[in-house]
Amino acid sequence: MTESDLREAICRQARSIFERGLTHGRTGNISVRLEDGIIVTPTGSCLGNLEPDRLSRLGPDGELRSGDPPSKEAFLHLAVYQSRSEAKAVVHLHSTYSVAVSCLADVDAADVLPPITAYYAMRVGRLPLLPYYPPGDRRLADAVGQATARDHAVLLANHGPVVAGASLDGAVDCVEELEQTAKLHLLLQGQRTRYLTEEQVAAFQRR
Repeated sequence: MTESDLREAICRQARSIFERGLTHGRTGNISVRLEDGIIVTPTGSCLGNLEPDRLSRLGPDGELRSGDPPSKEAFLHLAVYQSRSEAKAVVHLHSTYSVAVSCLADVDAADVLPPITAYYAMRVGRLPLLPYYPPGDRRLADAVGQATARDHAVLLANHGPVVAGASLDGAVDCVEELEQTAKLHLLLQGQRTRYLTEEQVAAFQRR
């Protein structure tokens, strides 16, 4: 894909995310990796009405090279790219059900959501919960970088998911599956539930 194609793809996927209610207002941010930096959504922007030419183009150290000022959470995206050489796109949302799960007490911080469906097991797998940090706190970048060195999806406490993918489409598919599983998890609270077994999950991982 050319850089122009990538910019169009970000805007198209962002609009779809917004229109399907996976984010709201001026929340959430998306990026794709370039050979010499990243393209990321601008600060204060609504994912429903982005303009390709106004997306922020950053160098590898985070300096703005063109476009509008970047999302104040661009440092999260850079941390993921530094820890995962195979990552080509990152999606961070404040999606309702995922955020709700991130606020639950007494969850397993090593793996927040149980394997409810095969698609969750295949697309997300393990989902660690990272501690809460105030918005813009650079310590969050260190925590995200360390976690994403092992897992391509993480959940920020009282904040929302960060997902890396080998492509933009893949990252979007993953964060959508995460959100739907978070919804199922909350709907099943208090109900006797049959989760996938370790053997069933392992079968997906061997494919």
